[in-house]
Amino acid sequence: MSEPAPAVVTRRKGPRVAIVHYWLVGMRGGEKVLEALCRMFPEAELFTHVYVPDRISPALNAHKVHTTRIARLPFAPRLYQKYLPLMPRALEEIDLTGFDLVISSEAGPAKGVIAPPDAPHLCYCHSPMRYLWDQYHVYRDGAGALTRALMPYLAHELRQWDVTSAARVDAFAANSGHVAARIRKYWRREAEVVHPPVAVADFAPVAAGEVGDFYLWAGELAPYKRPDLAVEAFTRMGKPLVVIGGPDKTRKALAAQAGDNVRFLGQVPFPTLKDHMARCKALIFPGEEDFGIVPVEVMASGRPVIAYGRGGALDTVRDGETGLLFREQSVEGLTDAVARFEAAGLDRLPPEPLVAHAARFDEGAFRAGILRLLAGQGVAPGAVEAAPGRKTG
Repeated sequence: MSEPAPAVVTRRKGPRVAIVHYWLVGMRGGEKVLEALCRMFPEAELFTHVYVPDRISPALNAHKVHTTRIARLPFAPRLYQKYLPLMPRALEEIDLTGFDLVISSEAGPAKGVIAPPDAPHLCYCHSPMRYLWDQYHVYRDGAGALTRALMPYLAHELRQWDVTSAARVDAFAANSGHVAARIRKYWRREAEVVHPPVAVADFAPVAAGEVGDFYLWAGELAPYKRPDLAVEAFTRMGKPLVVIGGPDKTRKALAAQAGDNVRFLGQVPFPTLKDHMARCKALIFPGEEDFGIVPVEVMASGRPVIAYGRGGALDTVRDGETGLLFREQSVEGLTDAVARFEAAGLDRLPPEPLVAHAARFDEGAFRAGILRLLAGQGVAPGAVEAAPGRKTG
């Protein structure tokens, strides 16, 4: 009598995940979120328009990266944004057959991919494209003559595609309440707020006696972050301000207008930045940002924040508890805020509540939010069967 055939054991695999990111040409806030997603899905494959490995972290380079045809256009690593009108079609050409889950990381064109019928598509939105929507006129006014002439025609078509492609997404996560409101306004979709992960454990307070008498501005010296406002306000007040960040051209222009009480350190190593965050009297945050990681890093360092009361700061700064919010984005508004901050004794806040508040924005909170949204789409990472027709074993 023959022996029965052994049972065939099929090993269940985790989901095959595609993560779509707008472009990989440097490491900024969006790429830090991408790293966190890759830690959640270590076997994920990345899809992007342009990829420059030398500018990307080893954690991202460890993944298989696919590029669209944009990467094959002339000087794409440098001129990729000039090819924006070609990106919608390039996204729609991506073949995601066989993937169980699609996650798009959206601040430029990324969410417009066409997911397989049975694959949920979650979009983590850092911001709807600013140059099409709320910042359109700012970008157009600052563009060259040719771009300025073409923008009304190109932006019109891109807005139509942007809204249409939003309808393909199954669920949206927004990095702040500010971004969720813009998703609702421009795309008519609801989004759950999932704050981006902040490496709060990398920061720590110093002893009370080590805190200095200077205020701090830190970040990229971009116009929308309003470093000019901080420099002018502190020049008028004569109070010490340390400015950390580049590029050098902007730093030199601001330094030419600043008083002797304003020190510009340029771009500094992380230990120097960390030291100034822990020893500053407070962070000055006068810009309107979608989220803003720097205020959370400073609070994780045990120091308060004086922030313009719009945008992501409304999610991160508790007025009167972890800092102070001001409503008028002007030199007068900022100088008044500093006076109120000092009069209220907010520069003497104990560090422990600030550190505890900052901990709410760690990677664990981000991960929990993403998993909650995926569960709502019927996805349980690590327990999704392979798509039909794909060999398992």
